Amino acid sequence: MKGIPEELSRADFVRTMRRSQRQRIMRGELQPGDVAALRRFIGLTQAHFAEALGISVHTLRNWEQDRRKPEGPALALLRIAARHPGVVRENVRTAA
Repeated sequence: MKGIPEELSRADFVRTMRRSQRQRIMRGELQPGDVAALRRFIGLTQAHFAEALGISVHTLRNWEQDRRKPEGPALALLRIAARHPGVVRENVRTAA
């Protein structure tokens, strides 16, 4: 078919995310591993993802390793990132 790749590359496969997981993040119901999965889905490094969200890499690592949970505005940003991943990638390009 035109426009549809015949097979996923390894990089594409690593970036995949279950629909149920993405929908859960959009509802703000984070579970362990969700922040890291979202970052991989968007296709950014920790440094770029943290920059796009306006947080420190240290904070992001704490979220990804489930030592802390995002709350309030940070949780809202993650919900938006799950719904509109292109906006997050665009924010990295404009910040550079």
